[in-house]
Amino acid sequence: MNLPNSLTIFRILLIPVFLILLLYGRRQEAFGVFLAAGITDALDGLSARLLGQRSKLGAYLDPVADKLLLATAFVVLGAKRELPLWLTVVVIARDLLILLGFAILVMASCRPVAQPTPLSKATTVSQVVLVALVLAREILPSLMPLAPYLIGLVAALTSVSGLQYIYLGTKILEEGG
Repeated sequence: MNLPNSLTIFRILLIPVFLILLLYGRRQEAFGVFLAAGITDALDGLSARLLGQRSKLGAYLDPVADKLLLATAFVVLGAKRELPLWLTVVVIARDLLILLGFAILVMASCRPVAQPTPLSKATTVSQVVLVALVLAREILPSLMPLAPYLIGLVAALTSVSGLQYIYLGTKILEEGG
């Protein structure tokens, strides 16, 4: 297994650690694990490019790792009322929509490519920043007034990105793959 895929798998293994820390109120430690996951995400992409180790497995595994980590964070922070429940629903619904769309394309023999759009990347970045802000609220309380604006941005980007994936998936199906 190459270095980028090893880093992605390590990131996936950090998710239960993050979840346990968050559930037990170990907020600063959870923030540290979330930060470590973010660093490994950056490193796996960078090493894949620099070392020429892009792989089909990595193309699928990396976004799955991102979605699992963010879904975990949104569900727990939403359940604890630290993020609006409606936002958690929007984020999870979009991810389920993407997975469903991908499955439909596979069943239709369209051979979809796991290629995020620039809008999707911006959506992920906004979600990561929001989760990090909420997790770090005790460390950086002066940034918390930004939270409502960031929540609005995350909601807008997540919604528009979901609509974009519906459009792209429909276009692929209409063109026959």
